[in-house]
Amino acid sequence: MLARLTEWTGTVSGYAWGIPSIVLLVGTGLYLTIRLRFIQIRGFKHSWQVIRGKYDKPVDPGEVTHFQALSTALSATVGTGNIAGVATAIAFGGPGAVFWMWITALVGMATKFASCSLALKFRRFHPDGSVSGGPMYTLLYGLNFKTLAVLFAAFTLIASFGIGNMVQANSVVDGLAYVFPGIIDYRLGIGVIIAILVGLVIIGGIKRIARVTSRIVPFMAVFYCGAALLVLFLNLDKIPGAFATIFNLALNPWAAGGGAIGAAIQYGVARGVFSNEAGLGSAPMAHAAARTSEPAREGLVAMMGPFIDTIVICTMTALVIVIMGAWGDARPDGLEGAALSAYAFEQGLGTIGSWVVGIGLVFFAYSTMIAWSYYGDRSAEFLFGERAVMPYRIVFTVLVVVGAYVPLQLVWNFADIANILMAAPNLISLILLAGLAKKVSDDYFSRMPG
Repeated sequence: MLARLTEWTGTVSGYAWGIPSIVLLVGTGLYLTIRLRFIQIRGFKHSWQVIRGKYDKPVDPGEVTHFQALSTALSATVGTGNIAGVATAIAFGGPGAVFWMWITALVGMATKFASCSLALKFRRFHPDGSVSGGPMYTLLYGLNFKTLAVLFAAFTLIASFGIGNMVQANSVVDGLAYVFPGIIDYRLGIGVIIAILVGLVIIGGIKRIARVTSRIVPFMAVFYCGAALLVLFLNLDKIPGAFATIFNLALNPWAAGGGAIGAAIQYGVARGVFSNEAGLGSAPMAHAAARTSEPAREGLVAMMGPFIDTIVICTMTALVIVIMGAWGDARPDGLEGAALSAYAFEQGLGTIGSWVVGIGLVFFAYSTMIAWSYYGDRSAEFLFGERAVMPYRIVFTVLVVVGAYVPLQLVWNFADIANILMAAPNLISLILLAGLAKKVSDDYFSRMPG
């Protein structure tokens, strides 16, 4: 039964991530890049100044600081996508898929800027001071598209159980099982422990989530990236060749073959979006809670998400895998996802390398789950009212345990389908409101040069 379901969802996922979806995602990002006059470059320096707290004002409306909002959004993106997602992209699409992950991230920076700026503009404050915002509010109040707003919230609710929950729990078990093979027999126990730790945080809402993620994200990024940089430092002479392999297999049909390039594009874009979530519309829900009166300012903070997540962290993972030769015919049979990354790090650092991936994966997945629970509960609140939030959090916590059991490929297929269903209404709103996003950007920079 599970095998049949895996095959069926794989077929649906293949159609969902066909050429039309790729063109819509990358094309929207490219369109916004041009429309916003390469905001990725113009606002790059200024965004770091905002993140460092230079413009923080405690009296501004909102619940969390710029840094906390970015940490929450990053904790949802800097996760299994950086370990398991990159490895899966390379396993099925070859090293050339990494190039298309980069493209997705670069244009995705403009997408993130626009979507998060609009989320701040159309967010809503509740009597208790809490904030609700995101594409559903942009669709409803910016375009009066109630049906699309409801569809986006519904798809996000569903996606939170896949990309933000079961994928994470499944990847934790996958990574830990490579380090400790016998642990596979204790899936239930691992799931229960993670579920309890998730529940203790998400019950406190965005403020508690932001406090936890603002501590976990910097630690886990330094921990994991430090290990990756050590592998790369020990193999400096192989880095140019690794980049050459990535570019050659992404762009040279004679080297990769036409079908291989198609697979590289499909898996590169799909895993790139899974990793940095640019275009999905998830991050605007976290950024909408930022304490600021300037929508564009938070948009600039948000656009650094794809840069940090994909251009920096995913690239490190990819280079380790390519340099260690853990792909193609040299890839051990059956190894994919987090286990493949663990194998590559082990080749570079010995046993400690696989430990780094296993431990890093636990932190990554944990932070991703608590951040995605917030996206899901904002969607539940939008659809059913505040009374639905606590039941949602309980169901979310329980499904952490379920996620530890189901097959890896089935979970990824489910996540891919949910992702594209989320992205469609969000991208429609961004295309139709691109002019407003440009107006918000131009107004901000006219008063606050970057």
